[in-house]
Parts: sequence; structure tokens; C-alpha cells
Amino acid sequence: MSDARVKFNLGTNQEDTEEEIFLPPAPLLAGAHVGGLPSYRDLYSDSINNSDAFWSKIASELHFESKGEKGIESNFDYRKGPVYTHFMAGSKTNIAYNCLERNIQRGYGDRIAYLWEGNEPCDSSTITYSELHKQVVNFSAVLRGNGVKKGDVVAIYLPMITELAVAMLACARIGALHSVVFAGFSAESLSTRVVDAKCKVIVTADGFFRGPKSVILKPIVDKAVAISKTHGVDVETTIVVQHLDRATAPGGQAVPKVTCDKPIDRLYEKEMAKYKGEESPVEWVDAEDPLFILYTSGSTGKPKGILHTTAGYMTYAYATTKFNFDLHPERPDDIYWCTADCGWITGHSYLLYGPLINGVTSVFFEGVPSYPDPSRLWQVTEKYKVGKLYTSPTAIRALMACGDQYVTKHDRSSLKILGTVGEPINPAAWRWLHKIVGETRCSVVDTYWQTETGGHMIAPLPGAVPQKPGSATLPFFGVEPVLLDAEGRLIEGPGEGNLCFARAWPGMMRGVYGDYDRFISTYLKPFPGYYFTGDGARRDEDGYLWITGRVDDLMNVSGHLLSTAEIEGALTQHPKVAEAAVVSAPHDIKGNYPYAFVTLNNGERLTKELVVELKQIVREKIGAIAQPDIIQEAPGLPKTRSGKVTRRILRKIAEGCESGLGDTTTLVDETVIQQLINGRDNQA
Repeated sequence: MSDARVKFNLGTNQEDTEEEIFLPPAPLLAGAHVGGLPSYRDLYSDSINNSDAFWSKIASELHFESKGEKGIESNFDYRKGPVYTHFMAGSKTNIAYNCLERNIQRGYGDRIAYLWEGNEPCDSSTITYSELHKQVVNFSAVLRGNGVKKGDVVAIYLPMITELAVAMLACARIGALHSVVFAGFSAESLSTRVVDAKCKVIVTADGFFRGPKSVILKPIVDKAVAISKTHGVDVETTIVVQHLDRATAPGGQAVPKVTCDKPIDRLYEKEMAKYKGEESPVEWVDAEDPLFILYTSGSTGKPKGILHTTAGYMTYAYATTKFNFDLHPERPDDIYWCTADCGWITGHSYLLYGPLINGVTSVFFEGVPSYPDPSRLWQVTEKYKVGKLYTSPTAIRALMACGDQYVTKHDRSSLKILGTVGEPINPAAWRWLHKIVGETRCSVVDTYWQTETGGHMIAPLPGAVPQKPGSATLPFFGVEPVLLDAEGRLIEGPGEGNLCFARAWPGMMRGVYGDYDRFISTYLKPFPGYYFTGDGARRDEDGYLWITGRVDDLMNVSGHLLSTAEIEGALTQHPKVAEAAVVSAPHDIKGNYPYAFVTLNNGERLTKELVVELKQIVREKIGAIAQPDIIQEAPGLPKTRSGKVTRRILRKIAEGCESGLGDTTTLVDETVIQQLINGRDNQA
């Protein structure tokens, strides 16, 4: 597209008084599933006013062994009785069947399901839908042979290898739940999840390479098994993929030797050979039978086991993937790449289930964006002619700081849609993604959703909704967002408040595993009759939604409610700032004050002059009240593997604490905490 955009006024709370709106590219307008804003509005209205008929039509594109007559049934108001959500109650289906057999029957058996790209650029392989089906059937027989039955929970602790997809689908095939644990969590974190779900089987690997480093998993699993035993859970089987011997070691380093000699150890390859050829039929499950548990962080520090069920999650993952990435399986060259790990909900919905149900070819990436150099994402994009790329703002900002030259040396002409996930993307990063990566001809799809929602809730349909840098824009079909004030009153028109959803949608969580009270108190009790996201949002004059961050990331400074996201957005406008995180710190007079941590571009230092410039930019963009009292240089920020900044830790550091920081095992790099504590005394 020829950078189609117009100027309009959004008021004074955004980065610029005069903002830009970017129109969908002409090719997407012409050929998208939903082309043009009027088409979106018509379909959205239908999804709200004729909800059951709308979702029934979507579900008719999937396979149900038997269908009930009911649509969405729910109660969000705990005062009126038990809270519940049901979708297509009385129906029977199987999500693994919809991913595999259904697509093979459509003639896609020889189509590549995954283009696997290893940690080293020289490591790659492919697997077709038929080959994936064969492996899934085989491994489902392995699971059954090791005592796994419908309703059991299997822990999966694997790197980003195709056996991870096989294991998840095999669980779904036989009606077992999978609990995928990111292969970077500690033994304590793994054991917590194993104990909570009472897992008897763990599927893991000897180890893997991540960037220049090796990560040895088996000893971590052994320790987790021992810890679990002290809590009354005996793991009976560990199935181990021997991945290290087949992977290329970075820099020619020696491949670590890992022993698998515990009585409960079973080698994946030997188990597959043992059960090869055995029948392992599909288990047709009820629509509301549980599909998986995925643990996410909680405010108490104890992870919450988010529970998703089958039919609703399947239908919603299918629909959001199809429409928000405009996937067309009838076009074999429609290559899709979600860079997420399957240890997170993004990997579940938009690397595994959503793309497979849609029958497209996806890239399955073991590596990291910065290895062997910061051009890796663009090198892989060129290699596979990726058309739709879905990654995190964290990755975008990090690559942006490295310089445009790593992007521009690779051919990106295949790109049509650039999606972001994990946190709101700040306008500066949005514009860089659109201009430098997408060469001003791609739609940028900034998606807002949560582990709990199962799929996208607010996002611009790429061929229909004009995009505003930094805004999540408009709701997906069937989603009814509302803004509520602190007393639970509806905010009509432009305004800012607590982001809630007024009705159920198919893909939403069904509860916190084994803890109904926590489910109610976290999501339904704050605003009875509504699902509470925990996030704040602003709605502008056009009805577009701007996520302002977690409600507890709002700060009250001298009676003024300030959004940390707004201050961060102002700071990142400075060309020397790669990333910023702002927290509230206590003040004797103001009550609180903004404390900013800034990560600078490579080669830059936080001088006194730069501090003055940064404070001034906040004064200009937001006002003097929002100016950070303290700006500290941060070599890195404490982040989870999904890219979210752990602000509770930053708040503790800003308050002067050195202990009592809570659970840090879910962080990418725990060492950054001590670096920030050490740098606190030298703050500007």
C-alpha cells in the first residue's frame, strides 16, 4: 500500500495531539474474509444481537461427531447462583481430530503443517499434516500404554521441537488434559504445577540449546519429581526426548551428556517404536470436557491453573486465527509464523490449535530473535516467505534498538500482516514495525487478550479496521467490552475506567483448576455481572480502546490518577530509549511519585543531560504532574517468558527493598534484579 493514512485529533492524553490513522492495505480490503469497516460492523452487530446463530455458523465449519441445540449459556453474577459458561452443551467433538483428520479429508494431508526452524540456522525440518497425524496417533498409544486415560493431566516440559506439538495433540486425542510448562522454569515451578494437577506422567527432553547456551532439562525434572513426592504426588513415568544429540551445538561446543537411568524414565524414541502400529482411536469428548490447564501468575504469588474446555476454545481459536490473520488455506503459499513458545497461551492458541484447525503452514521456531544476530527474524521471514508474522512488542523494541540495518538487508516483500501480542505496543515501536519492517504496506494487528480469554478480545481486523498506533482498536465478534468506574457504574462514550466484558464468549476460561473461590474473587466478584480483566482502558471519540495497563499500575499522584503506560509511552518517544517501565513509589507529601526505569539503545548512557530531556518530554506530552522524580538506567527489565514486565518487583526496588520480592522463578533473567538494586544508589 502507499502508506494510506490520515490525520485526526485525539486530545492531549496521547503521545501526539495530532494522531495518525492507517487504513487497511488495498489488497487486504479486496481479498480479506472481512473487507471494510461496514462489513466488520455488520458482522459484529450480528454476533451480539444473534449470538447463537452467529457462533453456530462458525462451528459448522468444524467437525462435531454429534451436535446439541444450545449455544452460549452463562451466569456472570455470583449473587444469582453458581458462575458458569457453557457452549454447545450436549455436543461431542475432538480438537485433535479437527486439527488433523479433518484437514487430511479436505485434501491437505501432503501440505506442510510445520516448517521447524532450530536454534542454529542450519537446523531445520518439515512435517506434513499426514506425518503429524501418524506421530500423534503413535504417541497417543504411548500415553495409553503408560496408563494415561481420559481426564488425567499430563505435564509437558519440552523445548520448541515438534514433539511438543505431538504431545499436546496426543493428549487431546485421548481426552487427557495437557499442562504445558515453559522449558525454562525451575524445578520448584514445575513441581508446583505437577502437584496442583496431580500429574502422573511428565513428557520432557534431555535438553536443548537456546541462543549460545545449553539448557539441560532432565536434572530439573528429576528434582521436580523428588519435590512432588514430598507433597504426596508420585510421578510414575517420565518420557524423555533425546534432542541434544540431533541438534547442532552453538559454536562447535561439546554436546552435554545427559543420563536417563531412573526407574521411571522412558525414552521417547523407544516408546514410539514399542507402540508403533497400535490402534489408538479418537476419544469423542463432551463440549464442556476440559482440554488443558495453563498456569499463569497470580497476585498472591501462587500460580493459577487456568482451565479451558473443548468446543468453545476450539471454535474461538479457529475463528480469531482465521479472521485476525486473514488466513486462507486455499492459498498454499499463505505462510504464517507465530514466534511464541507453547509454554504460553499464545503458543497454544496461535501456534498450535488455531493455525492447524485452519489448515495452514506455520513456522515452528526453537531459537531466539537475537541469535546468532539481530537479523534472525527477518532472515527466517525471507527464507520461508512468511506472509503473517505474530510476535511481541518486547522483541520489536529490542530489535528496534539494534538498528534498521539488520532488517533492511533481508527481503520482506512477502509480509502482509504484522501482529503483536503480550502487552500494548507503544506508538513509536508500532510506527517502526509498520514503516521499517512492513515497508508501509502491511496491516499491524495489535491484539489484546489474556490467558483467561483463550483468544483475541480486542484487535483490528486487518482488512477492515483502520489502525491507530498504540490502540487495540475494536472488539472481536461476540465480545462486549465495557468501562466501569470504581463503583461499578457504566462509563458511556469517551472515558477511562476498568475494562470488563459484559457477556460470555466461547473461548473464555471455565475456572481456576481446583479453586472455584479464587476464580470468583479474581474475575467475577470485583464487578458482579461482569468479567473483570484487571486492566484499565480508555475509549476515544471513535470508540477505539486504548489499554492503559493493569489497574494496579495506575498511580495517584497529588490526587491525580496517572497511567504508567502513558508515561512509558512518552519516555520511549526519545530516540535514545529502547524501553521504559514506570512504577509508583511512596512519597511523604504527594502520596506517590513516578519512578522510571529506562533501557537505552546500544551504546547510549544515561547522562544528566539525557535525564533532563526525558523529564521534559514527559512534561510536554502529559504534564508536570507526570514527570518522574527518579529515572534509573536499567540494563534490562524483569520479564516473564511471555514478555510481561514484572512491575511488583520494580515497585519493591523503587521502595528500597532488597528482599521480599516474591517468586522470581518465572523470569527470563533473575540476575537483572540485583543489577537494578545495585544501580538504585546511582540513580539520577
